[in-house]
Amino acid sequence: MLQNYFPILLFIIVGTAIGGGLMALGGVFSRLLGTYKPDPQKLSPYECGFEAFEDARMQFDVRYYLVAILFILFDLEVAFLVPWALVLKEIGSFGFFSMLIFLAILVVGFAYEWMKGALEWE
Repeated sequence: MLQNYFPILLFIIVGTAIGGGLMALGGVFSRLLGTYKPDPQKLSPYECGFEAFEDARMQFDVRYYLVAILFILFDLEVAFLVPWALVLKEIGSFGFFSMLIFLAILVVGFAYEWMKGALEWE
């Protein structure tokens, strides 16, 4: 029974060995062939030209999360539409009207969000 899983174990071991070996080889070659001259400017955590003006753990506005959740919601709609469009001939009119009901519910939800101002970024 366990010998069925041996190819998977072998694949994981070989993949890890190749990945780790190439990373180590890249590090060695960059030290040998590249120029390594560290200075405080290069080693600083912020390379954008100015110091950070706030804590990195500051709280985000809740509207950011709301827009992200709405994007995921309407993005998943496309994940349902593509397979539906591919099998539309096989599922017939029942599948067509089922998807129309699904899209109608989404349009009502979208209109509600729009009227409530959830999509406005003030």
